[in-house]
Amino acid sequence: MNPTAEPLSRRMLAAFGAIGLPMAALAIPLLIYLPPYFSDELGLGLSVVGTVLLISRLFDVLSDPVVGLMSDRIPTRWGRRRPWVMLGVPLILLGTGFLFLAPVGVSWGYLLLWSIVVALGWTVLSLPHNAWAAELSPDYHERARIYGVSQAFAIVGTILGVLIPGAMQAAGASRATALAVMFGFALLTLPASAIWLLREVPERAQPDAEVPWNKGLRLLADNRPFRRLLGAYLLNGIANGLPASLFLLFVQTLIGNDQDAGILLLAYFGAGFLGLPLWLGLARRLGKHRTWCLAMLFTCAVFATVPFIQAGQFWFFFAVCVFTGLTVGADLALPSAMQADVIDLDTAQSGNSRAGLFFALWGMATKAALALAVGIAYPLLDWAGLEARGDNTPFALTTLALLYGGLPVLIKLAAVGLMWRFPLTETDQRALRQQIALPT
Repeated sequence: MNPTAEPLSRRMLAAFGAIGLPMAALAIPLLIYLPPYFSDELGLGLSVVGTVLLISRLFDVLSDPVVGLMSDRIPTRWGRRRPWVMLGVPLILLGTGFLFLAPVGVSWGYLLLWSIVVALGWTVLSLPHNAWAAELSPDYHERARIYGVSQAFAIVGTILGVLIPGAMQAAGASRATALAVMFGFALLTLPASAIWLLREVPERAQPDAEVPWNKGLRLLADNRPFRRLLGAYLLNGIANGLPASLFLLFVQTLIGNDQDAGILLLAYFGAGFLGLPLWLGLARRLGKHRTWCLAMLFTCAVFATVPFIQAGQFWFFFAVCVFTGLTVGADLALPSAMQADVIDLDTAQSGNSRAGLFFALWGMATKAALALAVGIAYPLLDWAGLEARGDNTPFALTTLALLYGGLPVLIKLAAVGLMWRFPLTETDQRALRQQIALPT
């Protein structure tokens, strides 16, 4: 494969990325609607549901390296990545079917079992899919295009995941009905998008030399660009996780009500969809790492205004959501595209494409960032005496604003410091591709 290979056709790009739409649409009800449904309407209680979901997420973290290594090491007649997509789709549908259509009277064991099935299906599908994306093209800029199109589908899916249940509940439908409709949506779109992917997108031949464990671990530890990228990605994930985990609380405490939250989320992700082509175009001129840094700096400038928001200033916060939303595409697409370049360094040194392992570590960093964000924010808010929907002291409200918009600025600036002089440019990546010997 030539390092300056022809761009993928729009049809192939769409076929590859389309599966992200139903998955993103499912993620919103799983995260937002399912916990209160099981705790309130099915009567399990908040503490039980919280504990069960924590256990399932710990299992999810542990499954990442197993799936990543297996997708790297087990070749089949259908390829290394494709069989995992075929396995992940039924697992996700099976688990979400039992969760979204759960009858009254279910136990905590029911919730735990099917939450684990969904988490496993998610990892089995999404992790090899990300690794497959890294192997679709050897070209520095084409990789940003691949991940950009995939994230565009995911953003549209997220908008649908917010819009459909929200509109149904606004029209008087129950939470159970909204969940049933979202399962029906997934039942139609997830298999269809998987079939389109498997029919249209081939797996490219990759180096597959045997890599002893000791050598593989040494190369991983010595991969300086990977260490810097992973560190920046973890920091930026924490910075993004803080406002994400505090969003509903911030809206309920300072801005308005749950209906306002839906409008603000749509504005955020709508801006993300519109802004994505701008960042991809800029990356072609400035390089992926500098463009990502500029996106993070832009977000910092917007977040710095959050502590000045007063109670009831909906349009002020609406503007914050729009302007921070503009950068969400850069945060989602560019680091993953750089991860594909980092994998080239490992491939050139090891003689094997270990994209599954690298994206397993990537997935673990994503989950660790979200966990750390919650672990930082909620104890501090409890210490400050914040009460959702209650009367709060100026100190409590200031603490909330600083955690939402102040602390993320400091953390993102640290990520920018790691990435500004990232030691793997377009020129370096092209040289690496010249070294990689592909099987004939």
